[in-house]
Amino acid sequence: MAGIPIVSLDGVEKQFGVVRALDGVMLDIAGGECIGLVGHNGAGKSTLMHILAGTLAPSAGRIRADGAAQQDYSPARAMRLGVRCVFQELSLCPNLSVLENTRVYHAALKGFGWRRKAAKLIAGKLDEIFPGHDIRPSDLVQDLSIGRRQMVEVARAFTETRDPARLIILDEPTSSLDAHASRQLLAHIRRAVAGGMSFVFISHLLGEVLACSDRILVMRDGKIVAGDLATAFDRDRLVAAMGGAKGETQTVARAGAADAAPVQVRARPAASGTELVARQGEVIGLAGLAGHGQTELLRRIFLTGKRRRRDIEVGATAALVAGDRQNDGVFPLTSIAGNISIGALKTLRQGLLLSPRKEEELAWSWHSRIGIRTPDMENNILSLSGGNQQKALFARALASDARIILLDDPTRGVDIATRQEAYNLIRSEAEAGRTFLWYTTEFDELMHCDHVYVFRNGAIVADLPRRELSEEKVIHSSFEGAG
Repeated sequence: MAGIPIVSLDGVEKQFGVVRALDGVMLDIAGGECIGLVGHNGAGKSTLMHILAGTLAPSAGRIRADGAAQQDYSPARAMRLGVRCVFQELSLCPNLSVLENTRVYHAALKGFGWRRKAAKLIAGKLDEIFPGHDIRPSDLVQDLSIGRRQMVEVARAFTETRDPARLIILDEPTSSLDAHASRQLLAHIRRAVAGGMSFVFISHLLGEVLACSDRILVMRDGKIVAGDLATAFDRDRLVAAMGGAKGETQTVARAGAADAAPVQVRARPAASGTELVARQGEVIGLAGLAGHGQTELLRRIFLTGKRRRRDIEVGATAALVAGDRQNDGVFPLTSIAGNISIGALKTLRQGLLLSPRKEEELAWSWHSRIGIRTPDMENNILSLSGGNQQKALFARALASDARIILLDDPTRGVDIATRQEAYNLIRSEAEAGRTFLWYTTEFDELMHCDHVYVFRNGAIVADLPRRELSEEKVIHSSFEGAG
């Protein structure tokens, strides 16, 4: 595009010990364009975004802003230039309210009446981007669902006080949003692009990237290996440029195959007249808009344990793959191996103690089986990319002796190749007798389920066997409560 780029990267490299995360990246970002950035987990996308946001300094190469070389490119400098970033791992302060988090973002919000100004600022952007969001500026962030937290983080990046927003970097911005909120965000991005704002949009959902972007860049092993207008790409070309999607075999749900199997979970959500039933070997999908009781039901089943309550009956041990990995999933002070093995401690005993050798063998077996990208499983869990952290949580659940696996949107931030491997793994484990309850915000993933229950306002409003499942029915039930 014509004109001086907002930001340019010239031969940027980033090294973490022996790992080269970025290798000679060249990138120009012009005004009024949305650049889609795709690549498998560990390709270097998030590292590149940290460089653009000023939160990481390059090991080599140059950064230019508005044509001028930047010697001290920091987050404060990026903010003054109008560069904002919504990171994949959300950065809100959980003990502060929504309006207080807005104040943290804007130093210009000070003096008498700053709370009223901050509340008006964030409420206005939430209303503009996510109509019907149901978030109050006074709400504590820790009390919000992960989807609503993501809405706040996105809306905050669009707010303006002293410095106008010119370039917004969105790293997996829809990973915790349901389909409705995702469509609202993508529509807002296109309106903002038409108004002259620029975006870097990272997503593993290739349909979103193709629909939202003007240009698409593909990263692999720390390099940009392909780039073209979005209209020159389709899904197959993107997958090929990323290096293919290993294990991309279509799994098919076995409609009715487990009808005679023992019931493993029986639950009746609050205010619901419909009962959820999950039998041994079934993959049960939980659908509907985010925050309508799906995650809460999974947690209640997990906490019930192998016993019966008035509204829940669980027939075996359960393991939970948390959707909010930072708050409910990873142990941040522990190694990758420790995070995986903690679910299988009974099998790692040697006498009265745990066997380091057995723990190491277990960790490396899952390193190979699920493709965790790391040279050392004793590295801290936070050394992994977000998608690879999610793989470790998946490995923890499947390495345990649990016969019921509860999945709370487990492929959030996971690349297309790993998704396909996960789908095949779920099906093979189900055929071996494990039961899966799988909450997902993506309709394509529901097609891998034997049975789907749609939630609305904490109740099951549709009970759809696999043969009756359609996107139209899921959407209609999500909004109307009709089943």
